[in-house]
Amino acid sequence: MDDILTKLERILEERKSANADESYVSSLYARGLDEILKKIGEESTEVVMAAKDNDKDKIIYEVADLWFHTLVLLRHKDIKIDKILDELSKRFGLSGLEEKANRNN
Repeated sequence: MDDILTKLERILEERKSANADESYVSSLYARGLDEILKKIGEESTEVVMAAKDNDKDKIIYEVADLWFHTLVLLRHKDIKIDKILDELSKRFGLSGLEEKANRNN
């Protein structure tokens, strides 16, 4: 059984060819990168505000929105979720300081 991220990735890819008047995701694709980035910015701000309010349910809701719009960006840029998972896997066993130092090389 596919996990939720794989299902979402497939649906988001299908929405690329859907009618923008009938699909929210298609309308984001049609409006382009700047609109997608704007939504990610809005959603990240809403995550911060929910955290500041110490509202766990709202944090969960807003992080889901942030992840969703980030997945839209990945599909817009034709980046597979597996690439992100691979990058995260590389970081296991590596301290945050080491990982940051490696980025500068």
